[in-house]
Amino acid sequence: MKKALLIVVADPIALGLFEPPGALGADVVVAEGQSLGLPPSFGGPHLGIFATKKDYVRRLVGRLVGETVDAEGKRGYVLTLATREQHIRRSRATSNICTNAALGALAAGVYLATLGKQGLRRVAELCHHKAHYAAARISNLKGVRVNPQAPEKPFFKEFVVALPRSVAQVNAVLRDEFGIIGGYDLGQDDPALEGHMLVAVTEMNTRADIDRLVEGLRRAAA
Repeated sequence: MKKALLIVVADPIALGLFEPPGALGADVVVAEGQSLGLPPSFGGPHLGIFATKKDYVRRLVGRLVGETVDAEGKRGYVLTLATREQHIRRSRATSNICTNAALGALAAGVYLATLGKQGLRRVAELCHHKAHYAAARISNLKGVRVNPQAPEKPFFKEFVVALPRSVAQVNAVLRDEFGIIGGYDLGQDDPALEGHMLVAVTEMNTRADIDRLVEGLRRAAA
């Protein structure tokens, strides 16, 4: 029998509500951290989050920062386990990270430090409640279904909307008449999902925004 690691892909915002994967026995946790205060900026920048148990820390790529104290006893942070870096041990290095790669991580760190534990939970709650408000309103539209493949399964801030028309047609109406960037066309990835769009609602969307989206879908799907 082969031994396998338990790898969890998580939404970092959702972890403001749920128990961390490490507490549930995960060996490796990965996530996309763009939602941690980084602007969309036409698709980027993105932030990869990669965490492991201490047993595997020397196999990680990237720069690890450890907490220490300076000569005056003040708390400080320094790079640690740097032997994995190309400038230290080129033949055995696991990464070659340039300076600007850390800017996204720094921004995410500032975002999390500003929010704090309770602030992150509040953001997660807003995402959850607003997404469910949107899904409930959209599900009342004629000819439209929400999460048809798994109507009883829980969801956080993303859900599927099945439409009576093509996603391209619906998105054109949303864009041209309502100034809304529509959902992602899932039919591009799976022909069986033609006419299905993926919609995301976050803490950044106001109730007025959601109501305008619902009205746009009502008109586009008619």
